[in-house]
Amino acid sequence: MKKLLTFTALSTIFTLAEAEAAGFHLREQSAAAQGNAYAGATAGAENLSYTYFNPASLTRQEGTNVHIGGTYIAPRARAKKVYNHISDKRGENVDNIVHAAVAPNMAVSKQLSERAFAGLALNVPYGMITKYDEAWVGGQHGVTSKLTAVTLTPTFAYKATDKLSIGAGLQVQYLKARLTSGKVPGRVNASVEGKAVDWGWQAGGLYEFNDSTRVGLSYRSKIAHKIKGKQKVRMASDGSMIPSQPDIDIYAHLTTPAMLSMGVYHDINEKWAVMAEYQRVFWSSFRDLHIRDYNGGVNTTYEKWRDTNFYALGASYQIDNQWKWRLGMAYDQAAVGLHHRTPRIPDSDRLWYSTGLNYQYNEKLSFDVSYTYIYAHKAHMDTAVTGNAGDRITAEYSNSIQLFGVSLNYKF
Repeated sequence: MKKLLTFTALSTIFTLAEAEAAGFHLREQSAAAQGNAYAGATAGAENLSYTYFNPASLTRQEGTNVHIGGTYIAPRARAKKVYNHISDKRGENVDNIVHAAVAPNMAVSKQLSERAFAGLALNVPYGMITKYDEAWVGGQHGVTSKLTAVTLTPTFAYKATDKLSIGAGLQVQYLKARLTSGKVPGRVNASVEGKAVDWGWQAGGLYEFNDSTRVGLSYRSKIAHKIKGKQKVRMASDGSMIPSQPDIDIYAHLTTPAMLSMGVYHDINEKWAVMAEYQRVFWSSFRDLHIRDYNGGVNTTYEKWRDTNFYALGASYQIDNQWKWRLGMAYDQAAVGLHHRTPRIPDSDRLWYSTGLNYQYNEKLSFDVSYTYIYAHKAHMDTAVTGNAGDRITAEYSNSIQLFGVSLNYKF
């Protein structure tokens, strides 16, 4: 029983419900790029925040620059037609499964010479908070899931020629997660907490055909995490939780995905600019999860996530010398299909609709605000299909998300 509980809890610790991009990836790292639905993010290089998507874009940030921003994420996820086939019990609709959160981002850069540039960025590339009511009929499959990943990235970029820039960065990532199951009387329940610090890298190139047209290519490596933590097992009895065994030291290996991005940016004239983006996220690296305790116990679950594609188109209109209007739309594929969808990850394909404004207060100071509405396709979940037929739950999920981004950019 001890190994089974460890396996069940940790096998879903990172499969969080309905993040703002496929899987649990947070794309919200730039209010300016968000206004165009991240179209052209790899080539845009309009301010310092774009270095998250391509470190080579640092060469377009002359002098010393500071960027401070954040995105308020307001999701709405609802589970309908919830049914426990084993107990023959139909549950009520569950609202507000995914909780609101703020994703901050900040960066600073310094021009070292005519061709060399250095920067330092702080981002939250993965994260989500999901919580069901403890009384819902699928509580044994999970109630609370919380994940936060904070990445510190020092970067360096070099202008190799007047047209070609190259850049690279080191990703130092701290990850923390917590998962609980429901308090069901007469059942054994588990909560798991773990954390890790590991590293990866990124590299990119930016080629400027002329003052109006540029293309970008960027790659972020996968990061192999070894998560260490504890599992607490409790017996639910008449609404109270009592220890059923000592806390267990556990660890697990999990790999966050590599990403390949390509973007193009083009000024049509002094007023209009257009841009496009393609990104491939290699979620297939999350094929299985090995869970071990320090007594030699080993368990493996097969997640079988799939690689996803992200496509975006955008445009910007320069209203006057101070105001710029942005708009864009995107299509984002889900990392999890029907055969691997669970209450913790009712993931589905989604459409993005974005707009935003840039205000250039003076030569040194500018502001960006953006708004995005994300519509997610309906998702059907059947735990019998995912390998949990012993306690079968079915449900239909409808999801949508609103994003509100803001940032400040200052040049010294």
